Amino acid sequence: MAEDTGTRLVNAAVLEFNERGFSGTDTNRIARRAGFAPQTFYRWFPDKTAIFIAAYQAWEDTEREMLANLLARKASTRRLVRAVVEHHRAHRIFRRSLRQLAIEDPLVRRARSDSRKRQLEQITSWQGRGDADVAALAVELFKMERLADALAEDEFEDLGLSAASAENALAEIIEELRNA
Repeated sequence: MAEDTGTRLVNAAVLEFNERGFSGTDTNRIARRAGFAPQTFYRWFPDKTAIFIAAYQAWEDTEREMLANLLARKASTRRLVRAVVEHHRAHRIFRRSLRQLAIEDPLVRRARSDSRKRQLEQITSWQGRGDADVAALAVELFKMERLADALAEDEFEDLGLSAASAENALAEIIEELRNA
């Protein structure tokens, strides 16, 4: 089945934002990449921020689906670590824009907060526990997110350090969440 116009625009936006970042991307380029005239963009999205948020939701959906598939196949913790880091690495420039915009733009900040809430709900669902300490899970989620971004950005190598300790720390967090 062919993708609808909105989906094609979002998919094109994901690619553009990941190649050029938020500031290097314009709505005309997104529309053209999706195969549409530039004015088509504004029939679907009010502005570039709105499609960035939609692209972020698509990124989140892809990550959630990937993790759900791995968990259903009972993938090892190390495989989960590799998958998360690979997903962040494949979207490095997009993630940079997300971190920056979450500071500058209240709509993106809200979208990021909403995403994290959905992630926390998903973690508690995977754990099958209704009595989870959500604040403690949020701490672990922040650690996971930051470590995954640092590994994806090769920040440990920038310090002349092996990434192994960060990968081990990420594995410990995931293992703890899996066994909680």
